[in-house]
Amino acid sequence: MKSSEQSMRKVPAIDWSEIHRRLEAADAAARHAWMPDQEEIGHILKARAQALAREPSGGHEAESIEVVEFVLAHETYAVESRYVREVAPLENLTPLPCTPAFVLGIVNLRGEILSVIDIKKFFDLPEKGLTDLNKIIVLQSGDMVFGILADAISGMRRIAVADIQPSLPTLTGIREDYLKGVTPGRLVILDAEKLLTDEGIVVQEHVSG
Repeated sequence: MKSSEQSMRKVPAIDWSEIHRRLEAADAAARHAWMPDQEEIGHILKARAQALAREPSGGHEAESIEVVEFVLAHETYAVESRYVREVAPLENLTPLPCTPAFVLGIVNLRGEILSVIDIKKFFDLPEKGLTDLNKIIVLQSGDMVFGILADAISGMRRIAVADIQPSLPTLTGIREDYLKGVTPGRLVILDAEKLLTDEGIVVQEHVSG
C-alpha cells in the first residue's frame, strides 16, 4: 500500500499555464500563416460590400468609413467598400468608338457587359511610369455599374472621417467634385456615389454610324 502511495506522489503536476501558452502560440501561428491571394481578396470585398449594404447607418458609420485601397500608375486611391461589388481581372478589353478618352472600352464579365473607366484620364492627371492595368474594381449603386482600372488592390481599412481633408490644393474644378477627400498620408478617396450617378460616364449601347 505504501509503495502505491509513493508512486502516486511521484506523478508530476500538470502545468496548465504552459499548455495554454502553447495553444495560444499555435493559434497565433495559424492566423499569421493565412495570407489571402487576389482572388480571395475579391471574394472578401464582395461579401463585405453586400453586408454593408444591409447594415443600417448609425453612429459608428458616421465616425469612420471602410474603404478599398488600390494603386494606379503609382498613385494610391480608395473607394468606399459599400460601392465595391467585386474585383475582377482585366481581360479581353474591347475599345469603343465615339466615347470619351477616359472610357477605355468594355469587358464581358460572366455575360455582363461593363464599361471600364480610367480615372487618371477622367481627372486629366498625368501618367506616371508604366502600369500593369490587370484589375478592374466593379462599382455599383442601384442599376448603375462599371469598372475602374487598378494595377493592384492594396487592401481594406477603416478611416476616421475626421482625418479626411476636403481636397488637395492641386485638384480643382471637376476633379474636386468627384473627391470625397484626402488623408494626411495622401490617400485620395474618390466619391463613388457621385461617379455612379454621373450620366456623363454612361456608355451608350448603340453608337450611330
